[in-house]
Amino acid sequence: MTTKNTSQPVTRRDFLKLGIGALSALALLEVGGASLIFLQPRSLEGEFGGMVTAGLVDSFPIGSVVEFTNGRFYLVRSHDGGFLAVYRRCTHLGCTVEWEAQENRFFCPCHASSFDLVGNVENTPAPRALDTFPITIDAGQIIVDTGTIQTRDAFAPDQLVYA
Repeated sequence: MTTKNTSQPVTRRDFLKLGIGALSALALLEVGGASLIFLQPRSLEGEFGGMVTAGLVDSFPIGSVVEFTNGRFYLVRSHDGGFLAVYRRCTHLGCTVEWEAQENRFFCPCHASSFDLVGNVENTPAPRALDTFPITIDAGQIIVDTGTIQTRDAFAPDQLVYA
């Protein structure tokens, strides 16, 4: 009994189809993997969306405003010693507000809204006070939770956190 070899040699066209198909599948996997990595949340310790350790209570003078760029907030120490973490986003259209120390106010460059030291609206079109973040003080360290945005209509003294 003899067996007959029925396998055909691979043609150039079949080889190219197979190679192009394999390279296409590999490229699709790479794009899919890169897309998943891009879409993952990036809330690192000390950055926006996580817990930010601002520093020791004593390192912030009374009446000071310190910007935390990575945390996207200003840490305000009011004239009575309380702390308030004010979100840098304007409540009108979401532009980034800037602290103007010489004017003692927060200013939105998009539509000229301005806010006082504690975030109350001084000049419209902003509809309400700047949002805040919760603050905890642990062993003299100020910790701001930028993962929780607190909306408010106006400032109230109970929003301040004391050491």
